[in-house]
Amino acid sequence: MPATVTYLSNPTVNVTSPSAMSLTEHCSAAVLTLKAEALENTAFGQTSRTFTAGLFSNELTLTLFQGYGTGEIEAYLNTLFGTIATIVVSPSGTSETASNPEYTLTGCFLETVTPINTKVGELSVIEATFKGGTYGRDITP
Repeated sequence: MPATVTYLSNPTVNVTSPSAMSLTEHCSAAVLTLKAEALENTAFGQTSRTFTAGLFSNELTLTLFQGYGTGEIEAYLNTLFGTIATIVVSPSGTSETASNPEYTLTGCFLETVTPINTKVGELSVIEATFKGGTYGRDITP
């Protein structure tokens, strides 16, 4: 089946708690992975294995342009490192619709930050990985 819609990404990324900050202007890539543990529930007499969802293990990895100093990305992520946050990501802008769902990770943990990741002659980019949390999907305008 051929694609019926061509999509050009232009996401928004916003931390809403513990302290609000838009990461959109710093972000060059966002990967949201939703994962449910597969718990086997195959019973005697079945001829194929069956599964049910167990715990969810969500992850959001952001690639961000680095900036040092007061109010910059390094200082902000340093305050979030090792803490719980709520992050809202939309594929294209902040108005939710069926073609622009908003995903919210509530209670995710900032597990990994690479505060120094640089090469001669290149823009410094870092990665921040948020793990866990409860996800929600909203398409209500």
